[in-house]
Amino acid sequence: MSPEGAVSQIAPSGQQVEIVLGDQRAVVVEVGGGLRTYSADGRELLDGYGADEMSGSGRGQVLIPWPNRIQDGSYEFEGRRHQLPIDDVPERDAIHGLVRWAGWGVGEREANRVVMEHTVHPQPGYPFSLALEVEYLLSEEGLRVRTTATNVGASPCPYGAGAHPYLSAGTATVDSAILRAPGRTVLQSDERGIPVGAAAAEDTEFDFRRPRPIGGTRLDNAFTDLERGEDGLARVELRDPSRGGGLTLWVDESYSYLMLFTGDPLPDVARRSLAIEPMTCPPNAFRSGEALIRLEPGASFTSAWGVRAD
Repeated sequence: MSPEGAVSQIAPSGQQVEIVLGDQRAVVVEVGGGLRTYSADGRELLDGYGADEMSGSGRGQVLIPWPNRIQDGSYEFEGRRHQLPIDDVPERDAIHGLVRWAGWGVGEREANRVVMEHTVHPQPGYPFSLALEVEYLLSEEGLRVRTTATNVGASPCPYGAGAHPYLSAGTATVDSAILRAPGRTVLQSDERGIPVGAAAAEDTEFDFRRPRPIGGTRLDNAFTDLERGEDGLARVELRDPSRGGGLTLWVDESYSYLMLFTGDPLPDVARRSLAIEPMTCPPNAFRSGEALIRLEPGASFTSAWGVRAD
């Protein structure tokens, strides 16, 4: 409390942790352990949010222990039925995990690096224990985000990871941006966003394997069967055709899925930026079992993605 007796205000996203390297700057936050801003080469690459705001539309959030949706918030694991709270009321599902609004702590910190830590304790719908670390590192190669989850409980647990950055190449809207994305297969979803099938992206409006403008395409789609380089990385490129600059988001082999979202139904992000969401598993994986990770007691899983200015 201040000498005048006023209560000190806390930022909606909690403690602000800035890391810097040369012309790169990122701000990581206590609430959700997420990424609020990232700039490089004098450009804001992340469509983030202000220090006086809370994250809206999932901006920069960490999605653990599942990304995207679980239909009706209900799933079976090891012969037991679990019911999660329904936090996406219109679609009647549980969405984007359990840590987006939780408090995270700073484990390690250097000028260009911070490790955020959080423990998921057993709770209704997810009676398991996870120790989480998310490392944000700035290097000459750009920003790298490395996530490690360790099962610190006594029984196996289901696990998936994702992230929710909205990225911008500097265009006023995504319509004029040039997109190259590596997905050869696009998931088909019902009106609730639950996958019901898959199809080849080739010869459809969702095939961005060759660079082209996003135009009027509405994207809210998960892609898999990702084309990868010799280094095992899959890359998404976003360019501003008026000046040639842009960015690249990469994912390692732990991330088999990418969600691309132009944000059309969300007024605060609608077609202003493109959410490029790394995911280790598809939507509804807790129910379908598709690419779901089963973590044994004491086992860990690490995944990495990153962004660089081009």
